[in-house]
Amino acid sequence: MVIARCSATYSGRLSSTLASGVRLIMVKADGCVAIHADIGAYKPLNWMNAPNTVTELEDRWVVTNPSGERLEIVLEEVIEDLRVSLDTERGLTMDGIERELQLLLADHPDHIERGLTTVTREFRTDIGPVDILCRDGDGRSVAVEIKRIGEIDGVEQLTRYLERMQRDPELAPVRGILAATTVKPQARVLAESRGIGWVEVDLALLRGEEELAPRLFPI
Repeated sequence: MVIARCSATYSGRLSSTLASGVRLIMVKADGCVAIHADIGAYKPLNWMNAPNTVTELEDRWVVTNPSGERLEIVLEEVIEDLRVSLDTERGLTMDGIERELQLLLADHPDHIERGLTTVTREFRTDIGPVDILCRDGDGRSVAVEIKRIGEIDGVEQLTRYLERMQRDPELAPVRGILAATTVKPQARVLAESRGIGWVEVDLALLRGEEELAPRLFPI
């Protein structure tokens, strides 16, 4: 975390310029970079989602990614420079619907895609757990991220997991699927542009299949 008087320019899907001011610059372990003001809750003024390359020059940082986006931060005065290693585990408990979806889809992965088999739930990466790791009919790895509502943040999260998982020769090549009861149009467009699949699942249908599944003992 750096507190500095700085300005910034972004170019990529659009272009923007951030005037000089005292800002909080955050660089996370996964490569995300965000510039915050002292207002606006969690939303940054400028940001670049991982995977990124951060080049630190004498008076500026240049952040680039494989999509051709570029964020240049000019550091006019560094007021505070703090480096702390934070835990990378998600740490949050899934809400009731997401948790139920994870359990049901792990038992019935064919609702995500025909031919999928579940390898494990909560597959660990160094930046957090993937909800379900599956194999498709050809034996390839499939990372499934589950959300109650599929939005852009879910696509970004899955993108970061996939980038890490592709480095593991026992998993690569890995593809991703965002599964949700509803997937927003913007999330669909972003997912498709990144080669990520998406699917809307019927929770009521899943619950019905669970009730019909034979059990040795009643629960």
